[in-house]
Amino acid sequence: MSQSIRPAYSLWPRYNSRLRDVVASMSDEQLAIRPEPDRWPLWATIGHLACQRVFWLCDFAGTPGVETTPFTNAAWDCPGDDDLEHVFDPDQLSAALDSTFTIIDRCLDTWTLDGLDEVLRRPGWEDFGSYARGSVIQRVFTHDVAHIAELNEALGRAGLVLVDLWD
Repeated sequence: MSQSIRPAYSLWPRYNSRLRDVVASMSDEQLAIRPEPDRWPLWATIGHLACQRVFWLCDFAGTPGVETTPFTNAAWDCPGDDDLEHVFDPDQLSAALDSTFTIIDRCLDTWTLDGLDEVLRRPGWEDFGSYARGSVIQRVFTHDVAHIAELNEALGRAGLVLVDLWD
């Protein structure tokens, strides 16, 4: 029996907890900060991070759990990408991070090292392409980290508490 991929992503649950805790402590005004005038407000970046987890892991890779998240139409309706009108508050964002991380947890426990080479294709999305299962989970992980870094840049400029991934 092949080993789950959890050991390869052992710090991801802590990263999510630390992100969630910082987001939960923010005010609506802080979440409305735009790092630059042409960039999304922080609430949209955080919502986008959570929504893209659902898109890649549920919509594309077929992992169950989409109905437990606020992103039941992640392919077409994600904060930032598609929606800057429906503002998420700290409680909604924290819940979104938790509910979408439940999906990640499922993948970390059920996806195996032997299965990472499996090529995934979404029926009806031929133009979108195909990706190895390992590429999908790596994409979601690096997407999370990239947006946490982006968030930290804005939080640092504003003199706010950072998401500390390293201590």
